[in-house]
Amino acid sequence: MTLLLALLAVYTLRHYLFSVNRLFGAQRHPYASIVSADWPRVTIFVAAHNEEAVIAGCLENLMGVDYPPERMLVVPVNDRSSDRTREIIDECVARYPGRIRPFHRTGGKPGKAAALKDATETVDTDFIIVFDADYLPSRGLIRRLMAPFTDPEVGAVMGRVIPDNVGANLLTRLLDLERSGGYQVDQQARMNLGLVPQYGGTVGGIRLSALRAVGGWHDDVLAEDTDLTYRLLLGGWRTVYHNRAECYEEVPQNWAVRVRQIKRWAKGHNQAMVRHSLALLRCRGLSLTERLDGVLLLGVYLMAPLLMLGWVISLLLYFSVTAQVTTPALLLLAFMGHSALGNFAAFFEIAAAVHLDRSHQRVRLLAFNWLGFLVSAVAIFRGVLEQLLLDRLPGKGFQWDKTVRYRAPASRQTPA
Repeated sequence: MTLLLALLAVYTLRHYLFSVNRLFGAQRHPYASIVSADWPRVTIFVAAHNEEAVIAGCLENLMGVDYPPERMLVVPVNDRSSDRTREIIDECVARYPGRIRPFHRTGGKPGKAAALKDATETVDTDFIIVFDADYLPSRGLIRRLMAPFTDPEVGAVMGRVIPDNVGANLLTRLLDLERSGGYQVDQQARMNLGLVPQYGGTVGGIRLSALRAVGGWHDDVLAEDTDLTYRLLLGGWRTVYHNRAECYEEVPQNWAVRVRQIKRWAKGHNQAMVRHSLALLRCRGLSLTERLDGVLLLGVYLMAPLLMLGWVISLLLYFSVTAQVTTPALLLLAFMGHSALGNFAAFFEIAAAVHLDRSHQRVRLLAFNWLGFLVSAVAIFRGVLEQLLLDRLPGKGFQWDKTVRYRAPASRQTPA
């Protein structure tokens, strides 16, 4: 119980540190002032698997960004789609000749990382940017993502993700708050403090020489973004978070879909934790704070199972230790107090993000984040159990675990 309390207290202090830094500390936006440059050529991947409802919107938005058209090539990575995705992509190619080059993949190992690995072999530029098919890039996004690459030490750049379907229901509003806390506070605070910003797998750019130096895409991982973040970190490359590089996504509108998404993220993150934690702690090329923050970031999806375990232990101590009433009672009160303060730390982070976004009315929904917290905790706990017990069984392989889309299919949309 003491060990659990100490570990949870560390994460609580981490939340408060990030929030206080964003509200009162010095802010680092070292590349935000770069608005004109000799922009390099870049290939933009749009990962797609059965994305007929959203792929056209993403491609149309990319055609309207303010990056020099002759210096960007859009490559939809269509991995064995069985719906109208290929047809819609080919229609966009016909409307924008020379600007879109499709990569239709009909075989090979399943999974996003495997598809990106094959597509990367066809690239002749020094940089790539990756989007998921449901993302809608803002007009200045590509330029903002490319600006940090003027620094030769930068291996990857991550932009900010903002939900596009916020008004659908309570779940989408809660996810909007969660995303604000994660990007506006967590990611930017880690950037400010010189810690470990995370490449998030979409709305991000990669320097190909850095990618190749750390072994390219690994197609045997569940979270290629987290895996790449740590391989770049251990390889001496910097990852930059650009808070003003905004892109808009479609978040889950159904709790069951959200649970599957959380389970997938937890499994991938925990796999990266097993692979990279020891090497990270031993890496002398990183500062002590970078190593500690990196390990804490890798362990973030273990906190929910540990918190639930702590609840069980506290109740068992309270009802089983009869020799002395004071000790178990104090343990229970301490754990309840920490749980309240620890959760408040995460909510304080969200409230700080709402303040920074200057959209103060959203804070009225803050109390409902208890619901999102409990659902996420149970989903993560289930994901960890599946990873330890079921995913090791024969026949379990990699596949696209795509989030359900809610937009109208392209056939029902008004052409641009």
